[in-house]
Amino acid sequence: NDHFFELGGHSLLAVQVISRVRQALGVETALGDLFARPVLADFARGLETTARADQPAITPAERTGPLPLSFAQQRLWFLEQLGGSGGAYRVAGGLRLRGRLDRDALGRALDRIVARHEALRTVFAQADGEPVQVIAPVEESRFPLREHDLTGRPEAELERVAADEAPFDLARGPLIHGTLVKMGEDDHVLLITMHHIVSDGWSIGVLTHELSALYSAFLRGDEDPLPPLPVQYADYAAWQRGRVDGEVLQAQADYWKAALAGAPELLELPADRARPAVRDHAGAQLSLELDAELTAKLKALGQRQGTTLFMTLLAGWATVLGRLAGQDDVVIGTPTANRGQKEIEALIGFFVNTLALRMDLSGAPTVAELLGRVKERALEAQRHQDIPFEQVVERVQPSRSLSHTPLFQVLFAWQSAPRGAMELPGLAMEPVEPAAHDTAKCDLTLSMAESAGRIVGEVEYATSLFDRATVERWLGYLRTVLEAMAADEYQPVDRLPLLAAPERRMLVEEWNATGADYPGDRCVHALFEAQAERTPHAVAVVCDGVEMTYEELNARANRLAHHLRESGAGEYVAVLMPRSIDLVVAELGVLKAGAAYVPIDPTFPAERVAFMVADSGAAIVLARAEDTLPELARVRRIDADVLPEGATENPCVVQSSDAAAYVMYTSGSTGAPKGVLISHRSIARLV
Repeated sequence: NDHFFELGGHSLLAVQVISRVRQALGVETALGDLFARPVLADFARGLETTARADQPAITPAERTGPLPLSFAQQRLWFLEQLGGSGGAYRVAGGLRLRGRLDRDALGRALDRIVARHEALRTVFAQADGEPVQVIAPVEESRFPLREHDLTGRPEAELERVAADEAPFDLARGPLIHGTLVKMGEDDHVLLITMHHIVSDGWSIGVLTHELSALYSAFLRGDEDPLPPLPVQYADYAAWQRGRVDGEVLQAQADYWKAALAGAPELLELPADRARPAVRDHAGAQLSLELDAELTAKLKALGQRQGTTLFMTLLAGWATVLGRLAGQDDVVIGTPTANRGQKEIEALIGFFVNTLALRMDLSGAPTVAELLGRVKERALEAQRHQDIPFEQVVERVQPSRSLSHTPLFQVLFAWQSAPRGAMELPGLAMEPVEPAAHDTAKCDLTLSMAESAGRIVGEVEYATSLFDRATVERWLGYLRTVLEAMAADEYQPVDRLPLLAAPERRMLVEEWNATGADYPGDRCVHALFEAQAERTPHAVAVVCDGVEMTYEELNARANRLAHHLRESGAGEYVAVLMPRSIDLVVAELGVLKAGAAYVPIDPTFPAERVAFMVADSGAAIVLARAEDTLPELARVRRIDADVLPEGATENPCVVQSSDAAAYVMYTSGSTGAPKGVLISHRSIARLV
């Protein structure tokens, strides 16, 4: 009953299993077979009917002409030519070494690693306008190791030294360098940084393994114990270039073209700022940890639904992103090790490929149904992962923009690369986190891994788009969604809660607790008069650079009100005026006269204006002296901005708050416009 279910999905161990099967048995199997036959004996029997592998081996390339870049290298090289990536493409690590360090053995070990791996001796020049690899001879290359003595200095000095890194120059190199910091006689910190164009996450494990073996051997006085490398990175790049036009890769290209046809080119997340015209790669990071209980529940969910942690977490992340963006079609990028050939497993180099996974959230699927969709899409992508991402972009032909990455803007990485066992005789070691970088490759990059029974990780975000508080809130949404997924896989994903209890209480209850006492028994103009008495000299209204205080506005409105009452205003008064201070005076004056106003847009057609005046029964229309009105039968015109001298005290009009304040006419799109009476009580809460 040997069960190796967790080999499936995005595990690099699964990739190695398939590579070994190809090498030892000469047959080609797929990751999906590991899910179909999770018991080892069943998987082995299934290989008896598997097709023969036709993938050519990687062999040393001719070195007589220019050496091409791999497709992934060419993409990074191109990004650097556009103006630099701001340090976004660095691979860094560090170790605290406590004990007696042999400086000579360490230097020899690092030099030997550079000698073994041509990628670490490579720079990038141009030949006939195209980038080429230029590999320095072994005898001219050593590991560039800076040294600092901070004995007796504060730990903060270490952070300053770690952050003080010279920028990489792809044309001049070197593209790997390190710093050895002496903190005390038996206390050192080793920091190593490589440019991504010559390394990847797997490469860290290779470097760690080789440094351990070489340091131990040189400390004993032995020779290099490592076996020769069968090929170098330049051989892989030439092999990859030669396969692009092959039948297998053409079929994979057709798959990606169909899979991404019609996909949205931009994930419209609610950003805090407008997207800049050109990405600046400025970024920051936030850490994330899921406790052991939730991690165990997510594993159990995966066991029930036949998905790995990678697939389960990807489904949860896609759910959050889709809800935030209001999209049920979400494309998320994910890196894959691309180490499917045994010849390159022990190489340091940039092999990582990127897959664009299209997540279908349409049709209100349940959690179980979404997990099934994600599993199917992930396995399909793995079966078609050999074609370089750069070639996928060429085939799909999305709209290109300097403001965002093509095909996807959010990356999800499940970290399962082997890190290698580090053992340096006589030294106690602990990892040192590299200096926090202030760059971002995408809008969002969520990296997660399992460690000591917990899921841990970080999110890297573009600070040109998002605030820290926004990303923190979204990580909270992810945790809430994952908890809900683990609790019930048969609920629709569009009904999964996003908000944790405190935020939901704030949004739904606290922010909506708007109940308040208000003078519902008083009329609007009476409330205004009370305010004018409290703050007579405060500015009440501003328009086109003209201001009017409460005292001035109240006096003008009172003059109009007295004039309207003397003119027999009646129950309704039409106000046919553009937006202006005079309009405010007119509306307030009508209310003070004890009538209701009928607002009419002066741009309306004459026929509509005449209908509204006649239908409301208004006997007076208020306008400005300069305005031209249509002919209105049996209606008196009064110019609100040209009034005779008169009383300015408040009219003593006794009126119920249930009386009409104004008449609002409907648009009339389905027939004749209809007037709706709005009472003082209805709007007093706003005043």
